Amino acid sequence: MFKQLTISLALAAALPLALAQTPANPTLRLRATIEKVDATSLTVKERSGEVITLVRPAAMDVSEVYPLALADIRPGSYIGTAAMPQADGSQLALEVVVFPEAARGTGEGHRPWDLRPESTMTNATVADVVAAPTGRTLQVKYKDGQKTIVVPPDAPIVTFKPGDRGLLVPGASVSLTAQAVDGKPTVTRVNAGRNGFVLPY
Repeated sequence: MFKQLTISLALAAALPLALAQTPANPTLRLRATIEKVDATSLTVKERSGEVITLVRPAAMDVSEVYPLALADIRPGSYIGTAAMPQADGSQLALEVVVFPEAARGTGEGHRPWDLRPESTMTNATVADVVAAPTGRTLQVKYKDGQKTIVVPPDAPIVTFKPGDRGLLVPGASVSLTAQAVDGKPTVTRVNAGRNGFVLPY
């Protein structure tokens, strides 16, 4: 992963500015556990086992991720769900994020995702919730279409709120985004669990 990060950042520096449709500074997502933190850096062990040290800037968004119940997903909820496509055209949820109202509309749509091979991400508004023999079935709608999401009872359901840097301690479960700043991999946003809560994504 460190090699991948280095290559990605090097490519970012080399991309011609004329290619306006291609981001000149791509964002990299990491899912990891904090190994070490100090005033200027954050060292994490990525899920592959690779240990990576990134610049920790003064201006860095931190969000706290915490669990919800399946019953907290209601018609009108705006959600994001990583899922696996099923033979019948539905999506089997691997996890569901219920967005706070202030984040409604974030990343709306359906796209490939990198949680697992062939996984997808759907950010959409819940139109209907139907009880299933196990879990719930959600009908969700987004600007370009709609999907049926099957949420099994063991799928993690989470939401998030503004956090503080007190969440960034060794052992904390995090997902983060990073970009090249002055040629160095730099954290731009961190989502973290509190008191040992492990993020599902």
